Amino acid sequence: MILSRTTQYAIQALIYIATQPRGMVVLNRTIAECLRSSPTYLAKILQDLCRGNLLYSFRGKQGGFCLRENSDRITLMQIAMLTEGPGFTDECVLGLKVCSDKTPCPMHVRWWPIKQEIVKLLQSQTLDMLAAMVVSGKYQLTDLPEAALEDSARPMGWKSTLKGIDHGQAKF
Repeated sequence: MILSRTTQYAIQALIYIATQPRGMVVLNRTIAECLRSSPTYLAKILQDLCRGNLLYSFRGKQGGFCLRENSDRITLMQIAMLTEGPGFTDECVLGLKVCSDKTPCPMHVRWWPIKQEIVKLLQSQTLDMLAAMVVSGKYQLTDLPEAALEDSARPMGWKSTLKGIDHGQAKF
């Protein structure tokens, strides 16, 4: 039970939307730019989240996506269940089709307690909590671009020529 790239993008996109003012409609391409992902791939993920009743979708010139309910009610487990499927917590870490206490894989005994902690974590973390962490400026939502990583190794006083969208303290 490791989260797929689809689930990771779904969580990142929903956190991004949760950092916006309540009810604000956000364009797919804006989210894709922020997450440095394919707009086509992200659109499919966002449509799945709409079908799962986590997002509203609006068509047309002013179209985009916004959360259906308050971000404090949406857990990471809800998102993972939508994107991974309801049985994803039962999957074998080694990918075996049959793995249980009766027919364990070599990792079953060691993986089971770790998996239970991951499930608890996913159930306890809400979009609201994670969005607040990003907005605080202490945590980032996406990987830093190579140039920004190079900037962090440069001496004090070095001025970067990177230009980006100003999101206050949030690190996107």
